[in-house]
Amino acid sequence: MVDVAQHEGPDLDREPSGHRTTTAEQGHFCVARCSCGWRGPARRARSMARTDAEGHVAGG
Repeated sequence: MVDVAQHEGPDLDREPSGHRTTTAEQGHFCVARCSCGWRGPARRARSMARTDAEGHVAGG
């Protein structure tokens, strides 16, 4: 399993919601994660994982 975190959003200090999201590669899948402990579903497309993270930060 390969786990590579990539910061995908603004710095935590600048994010109004206090959430810092990253994406992590897990084999053929990509997972969005947040500093609050939230974790999105495994996606084959990185863009979908980033969309999941944006929705989480927006409160969705």
